Amino acid sequence: MAYTFSNTLRRDFDDAIEHVTARLAETGFGILTEIDVQEAMKKKLGKEFRRYRILGACNPPFAYQALLAEPKIGAMLPCNVIVQDNEDGTVEVSAVDPVASMAAIENPALTDIAGEVREMLKKTIETL
Repeated sequence: MAYTFSNTLRRDFDDAIEHVTARLAETGFGILTEIDVQEAMKKKLGKEFRRYRILGACNPPFAYQALLAEPKIGAMLPCNVIVQDNEDGTVEVSAVDPVASMAAIENPALTDIAGEVREMLKKTIETL
């Protein structure tokens, strides 16, 4: 089972971050966290790394439903979206598949919520 949805864009990296953030917002996802992996690798390891950003996307109504259905689900939230520079003039955007990430949790209510979030995220990534 694939665990992400991806799309490749011909955009500048910083423009892609703005574009992805705006498209996610249009579908009800806000960005709770942003991790600059390139900066972290340089700071923590002294290593060079390509531009790679992890966006922690959250749709509050669905997060609330998930937390009510499964109290420990916060360990798996928010939904991560990565934006990485392919260093060839393209940027790849990938989002976690909530159904794949929730597969280990046997809770039918959570499965339904994950399915709804999957469709929203998948459509957003496909239409970037």
